[in-house]
Amino acid sequence: MCIMRGGRGWLQILGDVFRLLALCLRPKTSLAAENLFLRKQLAFYQERKVKPRRADNPTRLTLVLLSRWFNWRGALTVVKPKTFVTWHRKGFRLFWRWKSEAGRRPIPVELQHLIRRMARENPSWGEERIANELLLKLGLRVSPRTIRKYMPKLPAAPRGGPRGDQRWATFLKNHARGIIACDFCIVVTATLRILYVLVVMEHASRRLIHLNATAHPTAAWTLQQLRETIPSDHPYRFIIHDHDAIFSAELDASLTRLGLKVITTPRRCPQANSLCERLIGTLRRECLDWIIPLGEGHLKRTLGSWVAHYNRGRPHSSLGPAVPQQHCVFQALQRRRHRFDGKVSIVARPVLNGLHHEYRVIARAA
Repeated sequence: MCIMRGGRGWLQILGDVFRLLALCLRPKTSLAAENLFLRKQLAFYQERKVKPRRADNPTRLTLVLLSRWFNWRGALTVVKPKTFVTWHRKGFRLFWRWKSEAGRRPIPVELQHLIRRMARENPSWGEERIANELLLKLGLRVSPRTIRKYMPKLPAAPRGGPRGDQRWATFLKNHARGIIACDFCIVVTATLRILYVLVVMEHASRRLIHLNATAHPTAAWTLQQLRETIPSDHPYRFIIHDHDAIFSAELDASLTRLGLKVITTPRRCPQANSLCERLIGTLRRECLDWIIPLGEGHLKRTLGSWVAHYNRGRPHSSLGPAVPQQHCVFQALQRRRHRFDGKVSIVARPVLNGLHHEYRVIARAA
């Protein structure tokens, strides 16, 4: 028996209850209930003199309740006795479902989200490790079997290997200080001449360590740029580039002699060099999309101005936020959230003739 919706059904049941109470004033309660039972059946036949319509939920509930007062089998004509018994069983199941809760109560939704978050952030952790973390650090006592129920499904680990796997982003962060990446992008001048821009960056600091442009990029030119960029006592271990023909086997051999291990990204997988691709996207959105280079010299001067802004004046969200240049010193955080601690003035320095601005605070004389 479905749960009734709306107030109309309850009003119908209340009306039947009042009618029953009125009939109960008669000497024989059984006769009164049987009469009302028959009246409910006759109402279906008298309405528009057509085939009775399907009984609604309030009518079903009323008939089931009234059937407890007398022998209803001889008076039933609307439906089959089997259907009537089914109504009664459904009502009985709904009653006990409302009265009792099946099984053990689930843990709070916030704790379910926390378990899934801990499992996603720590792929090598099992249910025992998460249960101990919740118990000792947060004071929450949860069974490991319960935690297993809410943990996201992970691919099976190979036999003899560690459970789970670290993310690519986690691997890059653990090795970021020893990784540099390089790539090329294309710029079209006002005379429709194509220039190639070489970008070299550090993974750990996001610092742009080299940026140069040429109209005829070759492996020899690229190797010379990398030699000028990478000092002899460099701390780097890996260099990432794609399958471009400019990065020839001779170039990779020279980089190996410089103490670098060359990592070539898979074909058609720019996400494997995502940080450098993101840097090129920032270069286009914040610089190249707003200018039309008149020539190679004009492009190099523009890129030189933007590189200084990128390394020393542009905040990077992935760094905290912070700027790639480590030695840059900025204003300390104000004690009051939305007001300055003293009398100060805001000074703006234009970058690329006002395309961007850098702001700093100077103390104002009293």
